[in-house]
Amino acid sequence: MKSIVFNNQHILISTAFLVAIDQSTKHIALAQNNTESYIIIPKLIKYSLVKNYGASFGMLSNLPYLLSLISLLVSFVLIILLIRNRSANISKKIAFMFLLAGTLGNGIDRWFLGYVIDFIQLIPINFPVFNLSDIYINIALLIIIYKSIFSNSNNTNIHSNKYK
Repeated sequence: MKSIVFNNQHILISTAFLVAIDQSTKHIALAQNNTESYIIIPKLIKYSLVKNYGASFGMLSNLPYLLSLISLLVSFVLIILLIRNRSANISKKIAFMFLLAGTLGNGIDRWFLGYVIDFIQLIPINFPVFNLSDIYINIALLIIIYKSIFSNSNNTNIHSNKYK
């Protein structure tokens, strides 16, 4: 069976695709210019347009230029790390892809609009309004956490069996 080769070019193309989807959904949400919320999926998701001038949960909303700079720097560092880690495993590359896509997606909003367009609201829980870039960042974090937990547990099991 052939192994899947997922090189940096694939990561960057996939990242660009994810950013394009994110930006398209944000432009659709913004074009509606609807300040009224409405149900998208009953009992699950509703549309609520929010112009988020801050970071997560509205933090640092009085420092939009700092957030724009941080977004630019994080994106730049992620690209450098991706280029330097050519031999990274597939899960690490996918985590990089989602993290970079999320950072760029929200960064583009900050750079060109001065705020991030959020429009997805979960109905069952009282959670802040978010967008696809936020989902991408959370997927990256879940992959990193998952790999950290299971890589360490596998290494521990290997070492502990070695001495039995």
